[in-house]
Amino acid sequence: MRALFHYAAETDGITVRVQPHYATHESDPAEGRFMWHYHVRIENGTDRAVQLIDRHWIITDARGRRQEVSGAGVVGEQPVIAPGESFDYVSGCPLSTPSGQMEGSYGMVDEGGLAFRVAIPAFDLVSPASRRSAH
Repeated sequence: MRALFHYAAETDGITVRVQPHYATHESDPAEGRFMWHYHVRIENGTDRAVQLIDRHWIITDARGRRQEVSGAGVVGEQPVIAPGESFDYVSGCPLSTPSGQMEGSYGMVDEGGLAFRVAIPAFDLVSPASRRSAH
């Protein structure tokens, strides 16, 4: 299971794993359009249920331009994750540069009403075009 995800962070018993994938068929490098999908797994290693309430992303492109994105839930859901269970979703991120980085946090509430934030590990967005230009 761990080999699927190259990036992971743990906060207070909640582990967030991420694996980005360059979306070749949705990208058009000649037009400056680069698209990634990222698979996230949120694992609840605690003894209490938690609910994901909101997300906060920091997206940085290869030119150092930073964009912050916040909103309720993820992919239209505010999932409740039982102890020992996990929640997976896939989303996407477009950039105008061939590489970048994402990181952030999720706002969670446990079954007792305690609100806390969980780190999303920083992960690299790397396209084939960025690999070629690095050589």
